Amino acid sequence: MVKTLFAAAIAAAFTVSLPAVAEQKYQPEYRLSTVLGTAFPWGNGGQRWADLVKEKTQGRINIKMYPGTSLVAGDQTREFTAIRQGVIDLAVGSSINWSPQVKELNLFSLPFLMPDYRAIDALTKGEVGRDLFKIIEKNGVVPLAWGENGFREISNSKREIRTPADMKGLKFRVVGSPLFNDTFTALGANPTQMSWADAQPALASGAVDGQENPISVFTGAKIHAVGQKYLTVWGYVADPLIFVVSGKVWKSWSKADQEAVRAAAIEAGKDETALARKGLTSANSGIYKDVAALGVKVTHLTPAEVDVFRKLTKPTYDKWSKTIGTDLVKKAEVAIAARK
Repeated sequence: MVKTLFAAAIAAAFTVSLPAVAEQKYQPEYRLSTVLGTAFPWGNGGQRWADLVKEKTQGRINIKMYPGTSLVAGDQTREFTAIRQGVIDLAVGSSINWSPQVKELNLFSLPFLMPDYRAIDALTKGEVGRDLFKIIEKNGVVPLAWGENGFREISNSKREIRTPADMKGLKFRVVGSPLFNDTFTALGANPTQMSWADAQPALASGAVDGQENPISVFTGAKIHAVGQKYLTVWGYVADPLIFVVSGKVWKSWSKADQEAVRAAAIEAGKDETALARKGLTSANSGIYKDVAALGVKVTHLTPAEVDVFRKLTKPTYDKWSKTIGTDLVKKAEVAIAARK
């Protein structure tokens, strides 16, 4: 009798557990979106994440990377919405590209907010970064780690840029954010929004005179080969990357696998950031010599020269601070000031 009751109890427990197991359905493959491929730190970070996830979950979660934001036909500004809708499962995305949907991410595009890498770290590794993650999560997307695309420098095919007057009348390709339009207009330039897929042909044909991007993109995409013979290092904005998972997909994984994916994202983010900064620290600026060797005139602005640009873009900074949220901007300014 005891044996019969024990067997029945075991059978009942097993029967009860079946629905929970059945609910834990994993897809054969998950789609990871990035703008750039593995020739760049950005894509390298995405692939590193995918590889680490497969390793840490013993193959339960398999991720395939889709560079060129190909899952949204190359339209970078549609990526965040596609993640929310379930078209994209995971992404390593740009704070700039997602700012039309998450206005607080415009923080990183405020002109001349972040003077150095320690300033970026003060934001992403501190309370500001945590606040931004909470905001993203309220949008149905789970943020796990920060990466980095880098400080965006400016290049063109016409002349050296040392002052705002040198930008007057030049047509620059900028990303799809109204804040960039306002910044370049304030400096006397003619900003033209277009996707990165359209940018290189436009530069090659002379439809636009210049562009702004991190050095890793300038070298990786061989932008010097499409007439960009003048590069100015001004560090006016930086572009942190964010490793995220669709909320729906996240909920479908076990707690153990969620933590494995998070750990993989943090590790990949650290590796990607180090790669994005390689050759750009004060101790090693060899990458600029490499760029100059390509026949490009590299101009480093002095603090006084940068200050002229800063003053002209101050009205843009103030206008967009209200859109972002003055409390968040103030918190960022305090964090940056305290880094020293």
